[in-house]
Amino acid sequence: MEVLVFLVPLALTLGALGLAGFLWSLKNGQYDDLEGAGWRAIADDEPASEETLPSAGSGRH
Repeated sequence: MEVLVFLVPLALTLGALGLAGFLWSLKNGQYDDLEGAGWRAIADDEPASEETLPSAGSGRH
């Protein structure tokens, strides 16, 4: 039972640090544009060049 003297303040401190980190990220705009990053990841801005595409009739497998 004496270990609770250390574990309860440790748990409260870690919870407060997590909450402070979350509030800091909110304040800095981390969650402002949730969909934009996903669309930028899958956007195909420039077409692939023919020299990087594997040719179908090369015969190598």
